[in-house]
Amino acid sequence: MANPRIPYRLSSERHRLPALGGKRILAHLVVNVEHWQFDQPMPRTIITPPHGRETVPDVPNFAWADYGMRAGLPRILQLFRDRHLPASTSCNAGVVEAYPQAATAMLEAGWEFIGHGMHQRAINHAEGGEEAVIAAALDTLAAFTGKRPTGWLSPGLRETLDTPEILVRNGIDHVFDWVVDDLPSWMETREGPLLAMPYNVEINDSIVYAVEKHATGEMLRRLDHTLRRFEEEADDNPRVLAIGLHPHLIAVPHRIHELVGMVDRLLASDDVIVTTGPAIRDWYAAAEPKG
Repeated sequence: MANPRIPYRLSSERHRLPALGGKRILAHLVVNVEHWQFDQPMPRTIITPPHGRETVPDVPNFAWADYGMRAGLPRILQLFRDRHLPASTSCNAGVVEAYPQAATAMLEAGWEFIGHGMHQRAINHAEGGEEAVIAAALDTLAAFTGKRPTGWLSPGLRETLDTPEILVRNGIDHVFDWVVDDLPSWMETREGPLLAMPYNVEINDSIVYAVEKHATGEMLRRLDHTLRRFEEEADDNPRVLAIGLHPHLIAVPHRIHELVGMVDRLLASDDVIVTTGPAIRDWYAAAEPKG
């Protein structure tokens, strides 16, 4: 089956779009801030259990992520604050209760909150049903931030056949799960318009370091190559460069310098503007409205 949600078209045949703020590469820094439940199997592991037998509680792998929430996240907050950078957090709503100081720090920093489920587990396995979990997650973030999120990133980018419709019914107008192009694309849903936003499974510390297990430096190398390519292509059409970050991966002491280098490489480019999901959504919807 071809893509049932986003009609196929060559990127080279897309309409020419305007710049945003005079810039033609739209960088989006997305910090994934997650609640790994102590009494559940861990979403991902760095230490394999003895004899391959999963244990609960999984103390070493829970602590791996918990370190990021305690020591890694402050490093990212400080870096973005020092560089005066806008950012987004795809935030499990469970973070509000489990890590209240972290949630408050991100809110006070002005980060854009993206819906990301209640906990770091696939929504198709959620107790109470997918729609109830999505609604509860958005309600929790709305009560905490004072603004209901309009963007969504599913835990693990996993959806069911009905997720897009459920998201639209719950007020979501852009989603980051469909990584199919370097520009936004309108999706087909039975409930109305939904915009598929560029995200990244290649310049993403979870993929680079937790899945592919590259040495430190690989993510910066990929960003540099991507940015150089986008600087060439942006003459034909703008590009969106989303970067996925996790505090327990990119913000450990031996790797935080890499994020500093990535940020400084973006800021050194005359073609780049660092922005947020809603700004990209509004820019694209004005230039190429649905239909």
